Amino acid sequence: MAQQATPVHGARLGRALGPDPGAVGGVVVLLPGGDPVSGRRPSPLMATASVRALGRRLGRAGRTEGLAVHVVHYRYRGWNGGEAHLARDAAWAVDETVRRYGDVPVCLAGFGMGGRAALHAGGHEAVSSVLALAPWLPGEDAPAPPEPVKQLTGRQVLIVHGTHDTRSDPELSFRLAARAKKANRDVCRFEVHADGHGLRQYRNEVLALCEDFVMGALFGRALSRPLRDALAAPPPLGLRMPLASGFGSSSRR
Repeated sequence: MAQQATPVHGARLGRALGPDPGAVGGVVVLLPGGDPVSGRRPSPLMATASVRALGRRLGRAGRTEGLAVHVVHYRYRGWNGGEAHLARDAAWAVDETVRRYGDVPVCLAGFGMGGRAALHAGGHEAVSSVLALAPWLPGEDAPAPPEPVKQLTGRQVLIVHGTHDTRSDPELSFRLAARAKKANRDVCRFEVHADGHGLRQYRNEVLALCEDFVMGALFGRALSRPLRDALAAPPPLGLRMPLASGFGSSSRR
């Protein structure tokens, strides 16, 4: 029996996470995970679960620069083939941040299927950077065109993936990163050794890496040496950069 869809409502931005930034100097749009196919609307609690910790950390880290962090509440839980609902909602969310805050740099940061949405919507003119955590990508034998990468030109891009992810194939994100690197030198990818889809084993290191990248991309803070090295290294070195245990406590040199 076909899955019954819930009534359609518009996508929306959740309340800003973290301290009130006052005058906004940059925005992070957080894109939670989703499903390949679903006509249902995500529950509010589940919608934020995969990105809540990252949002809180970034909200605190960017307080002095006026960082606003918002989670996107999708219309549907599913990507839904050519409809690409999550990518469309991501693009709408960037439009909404521009309407609210004006001409400020935007980072799209997504987890799982939200990572795929961030990569797709990264071509929006207001987007300066894209962060994709354990992005779900279709297999290369899927009956659809290859995932686009040209829209990422001119953006700083960071992909983070656990090597033991059984839900989102890390090899697919490597191959996408390799194609994107040909069009855009500002692409890097970190591998989290032996970690799974939720990136929980090295959670603190992953959050520190994300903070480092976002604060540098949006506000020009100096990047840590591992990030600088990853961006500068030719493929495949900068696309299989190992995330060191303890990153964030001793890597800023």
